[in-house]
Amino acid sequence: MSFAARMGQIAPSPTLKVAAEADRLRRQGVDVVDLGAGEPDFPTPEHVKAAAHAALDQNFTKYTPSAGIPELREAVCQRYALDYEVAFRPEEVIITAGGKQALYNTAMVLFDPGDEVVTHAPYWPTIPEQVKLAGATPVIVQTSPEDGFAIHPEAILGAVSARTKAIIINSPSNPAGALISEEDLAVIADEAARRGIWVIADLTYERLIYDPVAHNLPRVLIDRLPDRSVICSAASKAYAMTGWRCGWTIGPSTFVAQCNALQGHSTSNVNSITQKAAIAALLGPQEGVTMMLDEYRRRRDSVWQWLTSDPRITCVKPRGAFYLFPYVADVLEATGLRTTNEFAEVLLAEARVAVTAGEGFDAPGFFRLSYATSLERLKEGTDRLHAFIERRSARRQDAAASRG
Repeated sequence: MSFAARMGQIAPSPTLKVAAEADRLRRQGVDVVDLGAGEPDFPTPEHVKAAAHAALDQNFTKYTPSAGIPELREAVCQRYALDYEVAFRPEEVIITAGGKQALYNTAMVLFDPGDEVVTHAPYWPTIPEQVKLAGATPVIVQTSPEDGFAIHPEAILGAVSARTKAIIINSPSNPAGALISEEDLAVIADEAARRGIWVIADLTYERLIYDPVAHNLPRVLIDRLPDRSVICSAASKAYAMTGWRCGWTIGPSTFVAQCNALQGHSTSNVNSITQKAAIAALLGPQEGVTMMLDEYRRRRDSVWQWLTSDPRITCVKPRGAFYLFPYVADVLEATGLRTTNEFAEVLLAEARVAVTAGEGFDAPGFFRLSYATSLERLKEGTDRLHAFIERRSARRQDAAASRG
């Protein structure tokens, strides 16, 4: 059977693969502690659900404009004005089926075969895969756990060539939870403006930053690079709306018009009921965002302490998002497991704990653990993980002793 050549250039999503396998086991009645999921465990806020009910009651169930209803595009503008003191116009906004489509549209509209796109690792796997789908080449800049996976402008700009079309920055990053500073983004934006390069900011986790640090990336981009800046984000994480599928892209109106033309021939509009719910999320009470962030902080600190009680596990404490990204090379050596892919597979098979292997994020030796679940389940999961490591280590020692 013959498929399009482009399909040979991409790999399946490792995060969705873990979720599918964990779900398969759960449907068989297996008690799986799922620490692989990239979605909040909190319910969607009540006022958001009420807005969806009202939309249904009012029969708001027809097609809408492909780019989204004007009220929602205006709500996105208002949210960014409140949070960042930046002024966007509705024609600079398109509503998408989650942050993933926001980034996909951007890749399809901007990138051509022969283009290079610079981004940083560890990365969310979809980012380089979408670049490849557009026929362009991802150029990966590695970051280091020694400085908290910080995104350094000199490294990003050092990877720029005459073929560079864009730079993609993810902050807070998935999976490492790292932030880029305003000053460092300004350096990148200034050089991008000089060279005519686009800067795309994936800000999906922008409301989930733990410390009161300056992170007004939209302002930096609009001040320095207004004609070549793109912001991609979503309601998914901040408002616990992953299944509602609502994201947005913000950029120059001419660019957004091209995204709309593309979207008009693919998905067309986002679910009409979701759009009404998203207005309530963006413009309604925001206390729920703070509540979730405070709870994530408690979980982060607890799980980090539980994990690193084994000196063979080292882990940078993330500054944003809701993942830990432990380094377990010493664990692999002790257990005889060759890769974190193998580690994750055997951990799920033997201990019924789901995590995501680091190879999918271009970070062998690491794995991603989501703490978007209750402290009780997190404790159960880390206890199982430690017990699994001890069993496998003891088994390996016994085997070595018997050979000796």
